[in-house]
Amino acid sequence: MLPWLLCGILALAVVILLVRLWLLRRSLEEIVQQLGERLSQDTNSPIFLSTRDAHARKLAAGLNLQLKELRRARQKFQQGDMELKNAVTNISHDLRTPLTAIQGYLDLLEREEGLSPNTRRYLDSIHNRMEAMTRLTDELFRYSLAADQPELSLEPVDLRRILEESLVSFYASLGRRGIVPDISLPEGPVVRTLDPSAVSRIFGNIISNALKYSGGDFSAVLDETGRAVFSNAAPGLDPVSAAKLFDRFYTVETGRGSTGLGLSIAKLLTQRMGGTIQASCAEGRLYITVSFPAVQTEHPPA
Repeated sequence: MLPWLLCGILALAVVILLVRLWLLRRSLEEIVQQLGERLSQDTNSPIFLSTRDAHARKLAAGLNLQLKELRRARQKFQQGDMELKNAVTNISHDLRTPLTAIQGYLDLLEREEGLSPNTRRYLDSIHNRMEAMTRLTDELFRYSLAADQPELSLEPVDLRRILEESLVSFYASLGRRGIVPDISLPEGPVVRTLDPSAVSRIFGNIISNALKYSGGDFSAVLDETGRAVFSNAAPGLDPVSAAKLFDRFYTVETGRGSTGLGLSIAKLLTQRMGGTIQASCAEGRLYITVSFPAVQTEHPPA
């Protein structure tokens, strides 16, 4: 009788243990699922468990505290980022009026007769600096618009045609730098559902960056998969610097008339249309690769 009793008790203990293990496993699955949802969504809902297991509830309580702190940090970052964007927009607006006035007075001075060669040289230098400041102001303003744009106007576009138009618009600038671009495009159209003005800005910003920092050449290759590779000689550029090119306000060199926002805008717009963009450096050349797959994954506004 005793052995049967012991067997019964042991069997009951095994059943209880298996039930507890099953409940614990279900609790962990609930935690994993809800944690993923809380991290991907902007919500204040905590993690709820159907089980009453003390250890699982303790784990959920600790995760809820961490989620609460994460939400606070996210809100603080979003508020600071919004304040920065507003400040950039206001500064760019405030700078435009005096810059326009200064430009007007410079134009009047340049029309004066009897100016000495030194005076004209000084005026040319001031004029060049004014143009650089105007470009920087416009670049700041364009970044604030790109960052605040709630949604893009998606429609079927031909990447080949947009790239051709972008290259043509920079043809004169490339010629002044003595750069003969090496272009390779597919024979037929490469159609994707994108925002045409955003794609044009992406290509334009990449080409503009090459004009500023190219060592004397430029190459653009587009294939049927929607992958565009831009490359140019980049003396002094290393892989670490190349990885930072998409950071806001980062520039490889200072004093060259750039805020470092051009490629940051390109990255922002590319990601919002479901594409990818990356930069790499190899054997003294910079490669910037933009890819729009046949089926884009819609990304939420940044």
